[in-house]
Amino acid sequence: MTEPEVYGESGPVVLVLPGGAEGAEGFFPGLVEGLLDDPGCRVVVHDRPGTGSSVAGGNLTTAARDLHRVTQQFGPVVVVGQSLGGAVATLFARDHPEDVAGLVLVDSTPLIDPVLSRRVELVARATGFLGRVPIVRDGLAGLMRRSLEKTAADPKLRPDCAEAFRATELDFAKLERAVRGLGALSEGFDPADLPKVPAVVITADRKATSAIRRSHERLAEALGAELVSWPGATHSAHLTHPDEVLAVTREVVRQTLG
Repeated sequence: MTEPEVYGESGPVVLVLPGGAEGAEGFFPGLVEGLLDDPGCRVVVHDRPGTGSSVAGGNLTTAARDLHRVTQQFGPVVVVGQSLGGAVATLFARDHPEDVAGLVLVDSTPLIDPVLSRRVELVARATGFLGRVPIVRDGLAGLMRRSLEKTAADPKLRPDCAEAFRATELDFAKLERAVRGLGALSEGFDPADLPKVPAVVITADRKATSAIRRSHERLAEALGAELVSWPGATHSAHLTHPDEVLAVTREVVRQTLG
């Protein structure tokens, strides 16, 4: 069982949850250091079972329980989650509201929309299936690696953010396992069960008619949260707009302090 890495010795506690099945270390460039500096936080970096470097088995159905176990030593935490990490943060807040002081959801997987959630799970399942054939897996990985390299070459990116794009893990089987059950969880998800805590929902720069943007609007409304976006923000807003994500997180932390 992988235990969390904790940075900082005192202050409000922030838990970071990466997207997909990625490892948490280095996933949010500059966020840990920025929060240590201002407002002075402890930051918990944790690979939940089934993700990153964790060798323990786990999936979405056990994610909230695992986070409950991990955070008992800290008290209520502000949770920052991107993509699937945002969905996990939302499930954690629903199932263990006493553990969650605030939420920052960065282009979260649309748990609030069963149709979109089933689609995400189906794509992950199909990719995982194709990835079992070595020649297909290598071809897919090559295509994705070239796409990531092209994205990382954008001169507007900070060097540490470009490096984070390049470090993306392309383990299709692990991602399939990480997403498994998303559709069923979405079917049983009622946003009215979410606690009202300081929160911000960050959405990528999409058309107002986008189904994903509409799902984020509904999520923000359910949380009583602000919906924010920035020109050019992508699904990886923590990499395209790291300073803005840090500023939003600092504001949510300050709100939890009263």
